[in-house]
Amino acid sequence: MTSMTHDSAEITGGVDTHGLTHHAAVIDSVGRHLADREFPATIHGYRDLVEWMRSHGWLVAVGVEGTGAYGAELARVLTAAGVAVVDVDRPDRKTRRMKGKSDPVDAYAAATAVLSGRATGTPKSRDGVVEAVRVLRTARRSAVKARTQAMNQIRGLLVSAPAMLREQTTGLDRTALIQTLARLRPGYDLSGPLAATRASLRRLARRHQALDTEITEITEITELDAELGPLVKQAAPSLLDLFGVGPETAGQLLASAGDNPERMRSEAAFAHLAGVAPIPASSGRTHRHRLNRGGDRAANNALHTIALVRMRYDERTRAYVQRRTKEGLSKKEIMRCLKRFIAREVYRALTSKPTTQATQTDLAPAA
Repeated sequence: MTSMTHDSAEITGGVDTHGLTHHAAVIDSVGRHLADREFPATIHGYRDLVEWMRSHGWLVAVGVEGTGAYGAELARVLTAAGVAVVDVDRPDRKTRRMKGKSDPVDAYAAATAVLSGRATGTPKSRDGVVEAVRVLRTARRSAVKARTQAMNQIRGLLVSAPAMLREQTTGLDRTALIQTLARLRPGYDLSGPLAATRASLRRLARRHQALDTEITEITEITELDAELGPLVKQAAPSLLDLFGVGPETAGQLLASAGDNPERMRSEAAFAHLAGVAPIPASSGRTHRHRLNRGGDRAANNALHTIALVRMRYDERTRAYVQRRTKEGLSKKEIMRCLKRFIAREVYRALTSKPTTQATQTDLAPAA
């Protein structure tokens, strides 16, 4: 389609992102489709995309699908070029069924979502110390998960293993168990259940040992906990001062908030992001709230871990739990209240200036 605008006309852009190409579209101030075009997902392609959009008028904002994945670098280029970037969710299934699915359709839909005000999210900038924290945590976390999976598979096999093999490992702690299984000799004939089980257990045990070595090497080479501490201090000085917050949970909360936590307009917005905003569940004479199953589940898990630590070691939290239990609240409801209050403290720590030190307020979780 040809452009009918002049250089002073306001336009809005939309981009449907993919691994190798991005499809861009521009619309005018009343939503009319002006033009769409495909660009390669490269640095030169991103720059050409920005120049092409600006050739149709005054570029007000660009809606980008997948700013946390395929559109991450494009969002950085657009921001560096002084263009407002809006994070756009993909159209829901009902809209796709009604209007169809294609790259131009999705690109125009992204632009329309920004123009109409339906899409307002500010993407993570991913260009600072918080992104470094996120990257440092990735390799170690995946290795820890794989090691846990290997251990679970070992225990699962031992449950149904022949009695001779099961008795050989009874009462052994994890270290001794892995060492014993790694030394098993299944033989060459694996047609029997005993030999096959020995072979499988030996492979899993040696995989566990290899992952143990990898995790140790990652920790030693990067000195992960030692490095995360200063990085967290640099990004949010008062975050580690909160009771129950360590380098791992702080790193996850920072990664969820991003390098630009100001994009979260309020404490309530962060609570929604972390999945701890209370959801009304009242009916008739019953007035209550329930757990929130949405949001960033990794951030929710970090808040859950902090709550567990406080419930065990913080006297104020233990007293609060006892009081709310006497009031008839269940453990889930009490945990929900605690996580909501912790989210309030974390939000203040994340958004406080580096020169200020956040202080914890008296425990008064939200109902």
